Amino acid sequence: MATTPSNDATDPRTRPEGLAPQGLSPRGAVHWNLVAPELIEAAVRRGEGTLADMGPFVAVTSPHTGRSPNDKFVVREPGTEADVDWGKVNQPISPEHYARLKADVQAYLDGLDTLFVQDLYCGADPATRLNVRYILPNAWHAAFVRNMFIRPPLEALAGFAPNFTVYHAPEFQADPARHGTRTGTFIVLNLAERAILIGGTRYAGELKKSMFTVMNYLLPKQGVLSMHCSANIGAQGDTALFFGLSGTGKTTLSADPDRGLIGDDEHGWSAEGTFNFEGGCYAKVINLSAEGEPDIFATTQMFGTILENVVLHRPQRTVDFASQAITENTRASYPLHYIRNHVDSGRGGHPKNVVFLTADAFGVLPPIAKLTPEQAMYYFLSGYTAKVAGTERGVTEPQATFSACFGAVFLVWHPTKYAEMLGALLRQHGSQVWLVNTGWSGGPYGVGQRMKLGYTRAMVRAALDGSLASAPTVTDPVFGLHIPRGVAGVPPQVLDPRGTWADGATYDAQARKLAAMFRENITKFGNAVSASILAAGPQG
Repeated sequence: MATTPSNDATDPRTRPEGLAPQGLSPRGAVHWNLVAPELIEAAVRRGEGTLADMGPFVAVTSPHTGRSPNDKFVVREPGTEADVDWGKVNQPISPEHYARLKADVQAYLDGLDTLFVQDLYCGADPATRLNVRYILPNAWHAAFVRNMFIRPPLEALAGFAPNFTVYHAPEFQADPARHGTRTGTFIVLNLAERAILIGGTRYAGELKKSMFTVMNYLLPKQGVLSMHCSANIGAQGDTALFFGLSGTGKTTLSADPDRGLIGDDEHGWSAEGTFNFEGGCYAKVINLSAEGEPDIFATTQMFGTILENVVLHRPQRTVDFASQAITENTRASYPLHYIRNHVDSGRGGHPKNVVFLTADAFGVLPPIAKLTPEQAMYYFLSGYTAKVAGTERGVTEPQATFSACFGAVFLVWHPTKYAEMLGALLRQHGSQVWLVNTGWSGGPYGVGQRMKLGYTRAMVRAALDGSLASAPTVTDPVFGLHIPRGVAGVPPQVLDPRGTWADGATYDAQARKLAAMFRENITKFGNAVSASILAAGPQG
C-alpha cells in the first residue's frame, strides 16, 4: 500500500488495523478521514468535478440523478426476517446472492488505485447513535458523507470502532444472474451483518438514505421513533417537526431565520426529546434564490458545499439554479453549521407543534388545517403528497401518491408500528398537529398555481407562535378539516380552497375524487386501523 499522510501510522485519523476488519486488502492508497479541504482538493485534482465561482464543488451523477428505489434490497435471513415488512419497498435478496455480490464488490475496491474512508456518527443522541465507516473510491462522495453525517472530534477517531459499514462502488455494475439484483444498480442492506452495498449509481443520495433505512429499523427496537422530518426550535425552547416527502418544503420551512435549525430531514423522538440523525443538509436547489431562501442560498456560495447536477454558465462558472437541463432534482449538500442559526447539539425537546406537509397536485386541500388527534393519525398513515418531478428516476411530472408515514420507501417495519409510536408520543406530550398544503391552489397542477412561499411561511409561523391555537375555524365539508378563518399576512380568500377555483362545481368533483382516493388507500392497512381513525378521514 502506498504511504500518504492520511494513512501514516502517526496520523491520529488512521486506524492501524487498516480495512482488514471490513474484509479488504487494498493494493492502492487509503486516505483516512480527510477533512473537507483535502477532499475537495483531491476531487478537483482527480477530475471528479469542478469548482463553481463562489467555491462550491459541482458534481454530475448522470444517468442516475435520483434514487433508484426499485433496485433496493434487504437480505432475507433468519435473524431479522420476522421484523421486515416484505414487499415492493423491502425486496428480499438471498444471503447467497448477497455474499457473492459483497465478495465481488470487495475485490473491485481492493483493485482500485485509491480509496477514501470516512468514520462518522449517525445520530446526535449518544445513547443510540451508530459509528458508520464509509469506504468510497471518490473524494467527492467522501466529502458528501462528511457533510451529511456527524463528524467525530479528532481525538475520538483513534478509538473509533465501526458498528456499521457502507461499501460504495458507483462504477461497479452488478450481474443480475449472478447477484440476484434487478439491474446493474444495487442498494443492498444486510441488517444482521450491519453492512450496506451500493453500486451502479453515482447519485449521492443513496449514501444518506440507506442509513436512514437502517435507523428506521434499529431505533424502534429501542423504543425510539424514527421520522422523515425536519426540526427546528424557537426562542422559547419550543420544538417543531415538519413531516413530508422530498419537495414538499421540509428543508425550506425549517430553515427559518427566527428559529434554530435542528436538522432538515431525519430525526428520532425518544423519551428525552428529539434529535437529528445527521450533521448536514441535502436541500433541493431548483429555482433557488437569495430572496426566497436566503439562508440556503448562502450555503451555495461557500467552499465545502457540494452542488449536485446543477448547470454552470461558462466561462464564469456561475450556477444556473433555474436550469433543469440535467435534472429537476438538483441538490446542495452542506454541513449543518453553514446555516447561521443551527442548533449545534442537533437536539431539541418534545415538539409542541407537528406539521404535515403535502404538495396537493389536485389543488383541493386547504393551505393549513388544524387536525384532531385522530385526524393526525389518519393523515400520517396516508402520507399524501404529489411526487415531485426528478426525485425518483422516471418521474417527469407530479403524480399523486400515498406514502405511509411520509416516507414509506424508507420504512422497514410495517407502517402501523411507526404510526402507533407517533400516536402515543403525541398524546403523552400534547403536541398539536397541522396539515399544510404547499402544493396547488385555484386548480390542479397545470391549471392552478403553486402556493406562494410567503403565505405558507406566514401560516406556519402563526401555527408555531400560538396565534392559531384557539383561532376560530370552519370545517371543510368533504375532508372534515378545521380551517382557520384568518391568518395574519394571508388574504382570507387563499384559506378557502374552493373559493380560489373559477368554478365551484369543478372543485367539488375534484375534491370528491381525491377523497375517494384517500378512502381506497387506507383500506390497505385492513383491521390495523381503528374505527375512530377511519372516521377521521374524508367522508364526502
